[in-house]
Amino acid sequence: MNLESQLEKISQFKNLELLANQIVEGFISGMHKSPFHGFSAEFAEHKIYNQGESTKHIDWKLFAKTDRLYTKKFEEETNLRCHLIIDNSSSMHYPKLKNNQNFSESKIGFSVLAAAVLMNLLKKQRDAVGVSIYSDTYEYYASEKGSERHHRMILNQFENLLNFPKESKKTDTITFLHQIAEKVHRRSMIILFTDMLIEGDNEKLFYALQHLKHNKHKVVLFHIFDKKTELNFNFDNTPRKFIDMETGEEVNLFAENIKESYEKVVNTYFENIANTCASYKIKYVPVSVDENFEKILTTYLVEKQKFG
Repeated sequence: MNLESQLEKISQFKNLELLANQIVEGFISGMHKSPFHGFSAEFAEHKIYNQGESTKHIDWKLFAKTDRLYTKKFEEETNLRCHLIIDNSSSMHYPKLKNNQNFSESKIGFSVLAAAVLMNLLKKQRDAVGVSIYSDTYEYYASEKGSERHHRMILNQFENLLNFPKESKKTDTITFLHQIAEKVHRRSMIILFTDMLIEGDNEKLFYALQHLKHNKHKVVLFHIFDKKTELNFNFDNTPRKFIDMETGEEVNLFAENIKESYEKVVNTYFENIANTCASYKIKYVPVSVDENFEKILTTYLVEKQKFG
C-alpha cells in the first residue's frame, strides 16, 4: 500500500498523533524497499540484523511487512534540535473545506499534519523539537525539548489550530521570523511552513529568513499552496466574487478572463522565491496540499544528513 492510499484509508481518524504515527510507520517501512534504503539504518530507528546478534530486539512487525530482519536501536541517541514554524494567518485557512473533505486539504491542515509527522519522526530518533506559531501576533512558542509531556503539549496546540480558526488575521512574517531567530540559541534545523502570501518588501522578508540562519542553523522553507486554484487558477467561467481572507477586500470577475495573466505572475513569483532562497542557501520546497507527505519526509532526511 503506498503512502497516498494509506493516508486515504486512515483519514477517518481525528487523532492527530495516531494519524502522524501511521504516516511515519508507512514511510519507514517503504524506505526499506526504496532508493532511500541507504537512509534506513541512519534515520529510522532500525538497523539491519546481523547473524549472531541477539534476537531480543528484532522488530517482527517490520519483518512481516518487509521480509527482512531489522533490530530496534535503543542505545543510540542523537542530539539534533529542530524548530518547526507554522504561519497561522487567515490565508493559510484556504481552501475553505466542505464537510466531506479531510482537514489536511487546507493549507493550515496540511501544515499541521506535516509538522506532526516530522515531530513523530524526531521523537522516534530521540531528537528535540520546538515550535513557533505566528499570524499577526506571536501566538505560541515552545523551546526544543524531547519529553513525552512536551510532545503532547505541542500536539494539543496543533489540534487547537484546526479546531479554533481565527478570522481576518494578516501575516507579520518579517517581524516574527526575526523574533524567532533571537529565541533559537542552540544550533538547530529550522523548518517553516507558510504560503508566502506576504505583504511588504520581499528583500526584508529574505533578510528575516537569512536571520534564521545565524548560529549556523539550517533553514528549510516548505511553501504550501493549493495547486488547483492558487497556481493553476482552475475555476469555471461563471462570475465569481473573490474575497481576501486577511483584509476582506472583494473583487468580482470572470476567472477565464485573467487566468493566463494570473498564472504568468504566480509562476514568476514562485521562480523568484526559489532563486532567492538558492542564493541565500535556504532549502526551498514548494508543496501542494493535494500531495502526500513523502516530499516532506525525504527532504527532512536529506537535509538532516547534510546538517551533520
